[in-house]
Amino acid sequence: MAIPLDRIGGRAFNHSAAEDAEAEYDRLRDLARREADRKKACFDQAHEAYTAGDGARAKSLSEEGKRHQRQQDAYNKQASEFIFRENNAPGRVAEDTIDLHGQFVEEAEDILEARIRDAQARGQSHLHVIVGKGNHSAGRVQKIKPRVEQLCRELGLDYATEENEGRLYVDLTGGKVSRPPPLGDHRPPQHGGGGGYGGEHRPEHRPEHRPQREEDEVEKAISKCLGCCVVM
Repeated sequence: MAIPLDRIGGRAFNHSAAEDAEAEYDRLRDLARREADRKKACFDQAHEAYTAGDGARAKSLSEEGKRHQRQQDAYNKQASEFIFRENNAPGRVAEDTIDLHGQFVEEAEDILEARIRDAQARGQSHLHVIVGKGNHSAGRVQKIKPRVEQLCRELGLDYATEENEGRLYVDLTGGKVSRPPPLGDHRPPQHGGGGGYGGEHRPEHRPEHRPQREEDEVEKAISKCLGCCVVM
């Protein structure tokens, strides 16, 4: 059963993207959603077959569902990497800034952790993290920001919300942040953008991720039972 989209906005780009770039991003996410639907159908049918005592069919459908899961993950990975390159291209954000627009929550967490560790290894003292304001989320609830804050706490890093509420200032040295520094003049060229230094706010995109826990439990139960059975 696929998790509903953790929607964080209507567009994934934090700048005026070319139509073909946004179309490519949407194409990859749409392909991932189709694979998610096919995966769900396979796992549902596998459960029904197992309940009916047809172990061979249940196993076949479960394996097919896993293939769709792998393809779903592959398409989402391509989309994540594509949108990251677009939003973080040289000149679109400052060197001490990372833009997480268009990422699924779990993707954003993985990307940010890698960036933090790399920045610390290079002696960088801070990082500006563009998370979006959640203006276009369901219920206007920010999705990425809470996970970013959680990650910072897990890494022992202090942070603060900047003047632009769609941005976080993270201290990478282990020091305390009483308040983020004022937005300076070291800004990149403006392309619009909801997390940047000024400019028109652009909403983020609609994420979807991983199968629900219920579906995982069904798959595990089927796999466990089939592993103990001899199909005649």
